[in-house]
Amino acid sequence: MGTLQHKIDFSLLVTVTNANPNGDPLNGDRPREDMEGFGEISDVCIKRKIRNRLQDMGEKIFVQSDDRCDDGYDSLRARAEGNEAIKAVSKGKKTDRDAYAKTACEEWIDVRSFGQVFAFKGDEVSVGVRGPVSIQQAVSVSPVEIVSMQITKSVNSESGKEGKASDTMGTKHRVAFGMYIINGSINCQLAEKTGFSDEDAEKIKQALCTLFENDCSSARPEGSMEVCRLYWWEHDSKTPKWSSAKIHRLLRVSLKEGVAVPRSFDDYDISLGELEGAVPEVVDLL
Repeated sequence: MGTLQHKIDFSLLVTVTNANPNGDPLNGDRPREDMEGFGEISDVCIKRKIRNRLQDMGEKIFVQSDDRCDDGYDSLRARAEGNEAIKAVSKGKKTDRDAYAKTACEEWIDVRSFGQVFAFKGDEVSVGVRGPVSIQQAVSVSPVEIVSMQITKSVNSESGKEGKASDTMGTKHRVAFGMYIINGSINCQLAEKTGFSDEDAEKIKQALCTLFENDCSSARPEGSMEVCRLYWWEHDSKTPKWSSAKIHRLLRVSLKEGVAVPRSFDDYDISLGELEGAVPEVVDLL
């Protein structure tokens, strides 16, 4: 299995309808937004969803969510120390960092995709891996309207209280509607170091196209988060003449004339600029 030979850039259009795509724990779990009211989804959140989809596809994942653990390990340290291949190259202060990184990349697809820092308390050697897949935080095309709702539970959490206790009250927040753009790239030079292959790129592509499958929750009901379209630029070389920034700017999304408040994907005009040799594969998922 050879490493990636052609740089890849991609843009993903997703919509959010009456859901909280990424709550901010420092702001009462309200959907993230910038100072101008544009919605945001962190790159960490997006990578989590990609990892979950890869795990659903049968791939070995190092950074697993506790509620999705499939190997019995309750921490990253336990997972690393419990791996037989990692054990074989771990030799305390004499550990070969390159061999350790190579082994970790071979074992887990998320390590060879996104990279990972193996640094645990008490260890004599730490190992860092830089991954070829980079994801930008998603930003909405238009400012989003955040709706807040007071809720109550039907029963007290503790016994011995008459009537409703204060802990039965709560607040839910949601984005009424928003269209977000997720931009990312896959770097060939870093792919050579981690062993990231063309087959791995196809798996990332499949994960992006199904990003919200098995991701529903009370904050994100089934069907409230939708992947609408993927633009996938596979260049003709490892280092193409056009930068990722220029490629991502080719995608232009704006409100249709006469639309003041967007409520669906169809409320936007979407166009694609042209650069010599930069023609993407367009996967329409609606």
